[in-house]
Amino acid sequence: MKLVRIKSVKPLENFVVNLFFTDGTNRKVDLEPYLRGKVFETIRNNPERFRAMKVDERMGTIVWENGADIDPDVLYHNLKPAWAEEKELELTK
Repeated sequence: MKLVRIKSVKPLENFVVNLFFTDGTNRKVDLEPYLRGKVFETIRNNPERFRAMKVDERMGTIVWENGADIDPDVLYHNLKPAWAEEKELELTK
């Protein structure tokens, strides 16, 4: 089974992007919930830096010049961001 990766990305408004996947599908995704943590701080606070994303063809996902990226499987399958899963685990303890 071949993994589906991001082929291209088009920033729309705010933190919403249109993602085009290698299986021919595309969808609009609000990236705001994924932009947590120190590595995303400057991206979240600077619209120009956010919009400067590009696709890393080797990894098949969107990346920023500071090294931040988001797992393409999370975006394709519309999974919860890692920080949200960690928070849920804390609440169930």
